[in-house]
Amino acid sequence: MSAPTVYDVAERSGVSIATVSRVYRNPDSVRAQTRDRVLEAARALGYVPSGNARGLASRRTGVLGLCFPDYADPAAESGGESDDEYDDSAVMLYSDQIIRGMERAARRHGYALLIAASLEGGPESLVAKVAGRVDGFAVLARTVPTEDLELISRRLPVVMLAGPREIDHLDHIEVANTDGERELARHLIRDHGLTRLAFVGSEEHSPDAEARFRGFREACAEAGLPVPDAPDLRAPMMTQPEGERAADALLDRAGERPQALLFANDQMAVGALRALERRGVRVPQDIAVTGFDGIPLGRLVRPALTTVRQPMRRLGEEAVDLLVRRLTGDRDSPPVSMVLPVSLARRASCGCG
Repeated sequence: MSAPTVYDVAERSGVSIATVSRVYRNPDSVRAQTRDRVLEAARALGYVPSGNARGLASRRTGVLGLCFPDYADPAAESGGESDDEYDDSAVMLYSDQIIRGMERAARRHGYALLIAASLEGGPESLVAKVAGRVDGFAVLARTVPTEDLELISRRLPVVMLAGPREIDHLDHIEVANTDGERELARHLIRDHGLTRLAFVGSEEHSPDAEARFRGFREACAEAGLPVPDAPDLRAPMMTQPEGERAADALLDRAGERPQALLFANDQMAVGALRALERRGVRVPQDIAVTGFDGIPLGRLVRPALTTVRQPMRRLGEEAVDLLVRRLTGDRDSPPVSMVLPVSLARRASCGCG
């Protein structure tokens, strides 16, 4: 079945082709009632406007798209400090590494990369401004509503990155989150003899963070330790300032102090190291600290951060390879579900190295 065109949308909504075009190019120039009718018709048909093709849905743009949440972690969030220790422009974050991998693979295949780090403006804005300007689309988990991904995937190949597989007919790539966190917790228990472990997750119900918590629970169960039903603390955002606040909160709790703090990502773990240093708590002599991701910053902090290293650049490269495969004649083959391996990086923050 051929992809719906601007002509189909115009016919279904009872307006001219020019009006459909204005809805996407200059929505404020169209009455709200008419605009809503056009957008509803587009959704029903599965129409995605092409910024370059001007309604000719078959024309290629030579561009691939990536959409991910805005992981900004500005210094202002840490209480207005003027130093740049929390300036994300100075470090390579999780999403930056994926972008580097996608860019490298896109160049190899002769494509450019269009990046969207924010969804302000709503689903129609996303479809018009991103999906309509690319030949294929990679999306990080929980960034775009499922119904909108369904709409986009009717016209474009879409690859889901990280998190659970929410749409069965789409290609999906994730890393072995549960396995990695289980091995990390085992290392703390078996090799360092630590038994009072605290896990810090995310209140945003990040699927990756939840998968890591499952690995933590499995390691506790194997060792005969208490198995928590929920993380010891859930941070509102997985950022450095939140990691600092989490460390303070866990230190201030009544009862025995944890022997190790396991954070669901490296950013929070780096923030925790700052809090512990401020309070005179030695790492790892008094408390071990670990993260997850393997961002370069983890090697630079002192003590260097023990973490689970995931292949972030490869995640981006594999996404591009899958999109290009779909675009070059493999559109109808069964969807791919890929799990990339992770590795444990033993460093000084747990007592190694």
